Amino acid sequence: MKRVIYLSLATVAILQGAEQLEAIDVVEKVNTKIVENVSGEEVKSADLAEVLHKNIPSISLIRRSGIANDIILRGQKRDNINVTIDGAKICGACVNRMDPPTSHVVTHAIEEVEVREGAFDVEEFGALSGSIKIRTKKPTQELSGELSLNTGSFGYKKASGTISGGTDRVKVMFSASTEQGEQYKDGNGDNFAEQLSNYTEGTTLGGFNYSSSNKNMDAFEKTMFMGKVFVDVTDDQELRVSYTANRSSDVLYPSSKMDAIWDDSDIINMEYSIKNLSRFSKKLDFQIYNSQVDHPMSTEYRALAEAGGKFMTHHLTSDMTGIKLKNSVDAFGRSFTYGIDASQRNWDGKYTVTSTTNAFPVKTIGASISDVDTDNVGVFVKCERTIGKIDLEVGARYDDTSIDTKSLTEQDKDYQSFSGNIFATYNVNRDTKYFVGVGKSSRVPDARELYNVKYNTAVMPPVRVLNGNPTLNQTTNYEIDMGIERFYGNGKVKIKTFYSKLKDYIYYNGSLKTNNFENIDATIYGAELSGSYLASDKVSLYAGLSYKKGEKDTQPTGQTDTDLAEITPMKFNASLTYDYDDYGDVELSVIASNGWSDIDSENGEQELAGYGVFNLKTTREFENGFVITAGVDNVLDKTYATTNTYKDLILMTDGSDTMLINEPGRYLYLNAKYQF
Repeated sequence: MKRVIYLSLATVAILQGAEQLEAIDVVEKVNTKIVENVSGEEVKSADLAEVLHKNIPSISLIRRSGIANDIILRGQKRDNINVTIDGAKICGACVNRMDPPTSHVVTHAIEEVEVREGAFDVEEFGALSGSIKIRTKKPTQELSGELSLNTGSFGYKKASGTISGGTDRVKVMFSASTEQGEQYKDGNGDNFAEQLSNYTEGTTLGGFNYSSSNKNMDAFEKTMFMGKVFVDVTDDQELRVSYTANRSSDVLYPSSKMDAIWDDSDIINMEYSIKNLSRFSKKLDFQIYNSQVDHPMSTEYRALAEAGGKFMTHHLTSDMTGIKLKNSVDAFGRSFTYGIDASQRNWDGKYTVTSTTNAFPVKTIGASISDVDTDNVGVFVKCERTIGKIDLEVGARYDDTSIDTKSLTEQDKDYQSFSGNIFATYNVNRDTKYFVGVGKSSRVPDARELYNVKYNTAVMPPVRVLNGNPTLNQTTNYEIDMGIERFYGNGKVKIKTFYSKLKDYIYYNGSLKTNNFENIDATIYGAELSGSYLASDKVSLYAGLSYKKGEKDTQPTGQTDTDLAEITPMKFNASLTYDYDDYGDVELSVIASNGWSDIDSENGEQELAGYGVFNLKTTREFENGFVITAGVDNVLDKTYATTNTYKDLILMTDGSDTMLINEPGRYLYLNAKYQF
């Protein structure tokens, strides 16, 4: 087997014809990174956030639980980065980010993930500082499939299967999986319940420990189903229909005060493409989709519920419907893409109290988000042209957005914005490229930032507290990216820098008792260095380094700290792969980070120690279709944390210190897969 580090688009075409076992690869174009063969290699768990953290230096993991974790891209998260699954946008329902968009697809269903950094995506609404495009497997005409069984430390078990086949005209695919895991243990040997009790000892938060009947419960269960039908209506027309369902239950979040009772999502997606419609249309694409998320989180598993005979539930739903019409045409020596898209997101949530002894019926405390609709219509155009040695991309977009709430006390909002960018690549010769891009992009505040309500239940009746801010402006990003890419024989090096000015950046101010979200001005800048080297037919290396700095140009009310929150420290990813024959390899990888010392202490962040973690994996393919993968993550059983404690997440705190959640300790896993 041969692990390939792709050195250019030309070598991709050559190497794809070679007889080899596929491996996960990061294909670096000038302004995008593409993580390939996710389904084939990432067998350890279903968590896409972990995959991206392990493979892309500019992405860091936000650890919340055993699954459903979130990411930071270049110091940006939440709505500041746009995530789509096969072009469909899905928005989590949880105000505390227990169900980020990346959690609604599992790794065995993913073919590749494209990461585009910066303000350079005009096709998507709200792509402020980057976009992540997840593409799932496609059905094949030939009858094919795979069955996979996985087991790992901390009681992890997973079974998945995919079958695909069809005719010249109709292709069908079905895929499903089920998995569950116990509470993992950190390098100290502490599981979730023990990490929580260690934190609450000596505080007044003992009621949020897991109850005696739940302290040993599993950390999560998750099932997934995906079905696709592709129809070649004619030689130039194709219809694609897909349905994806994710069902998660009893997901524990030890550093929060609630756990997810369930987290269900459904995505229905339909695409229709027509090629060569006329000389004015090389390709016409139409897409319509709907995604729904149902997410109740609760104190049901905590000691205070057992002692008090009641528990609180925060039940939220999110419903996203979108439609897009896009046309591509070659004219005047240029390639044009233009279109229109529209979407509506509904977000709704309420708090209730339930008796565990049937002493009273379910009581509604009040709404957290009052049935808010966010309606957007956007038009966009892109142009690509080559002028001599220069490849030029130009894009523009206009958005009109209205946000309507059913709240009787809060005001509706309307926003308009213009986004645009120019990206140029100068091909000095076949070995050297210089590139520079300038872009402007915007995103509107979401319903949580505008209208979210919490309730002080320490008094009766509970007191309504508005921590959203209905006066927020939209955020605008002015950004410049530049760099150089150089090929050296069997290797490649790329250096990239960026500078981002954020006007009216939406920021959480933990010093305020109400209206915690504010607009400030901020700056984020940094640099990335990456390289790959094919040392021989058997040995390949990859390494990447990412650094960034974030500063507040204006201060939140009553604060003076100039460090911007969530600016993760310098991070290093590297891997060394040895292909010992045509059917097997061994990979050693490392993820390392500096200590987290540039922190926003006024908004809850704390200094974190640096870390270096080694992972080891070996894969063996057999001629009968079986593939065996075995690995050890965190070989040295280190105790460390990747995730800080910025107050925009509601975490376990005694008012001074906030609970950190450690990463898993040494993790052993074994996967057996049969392909046909």
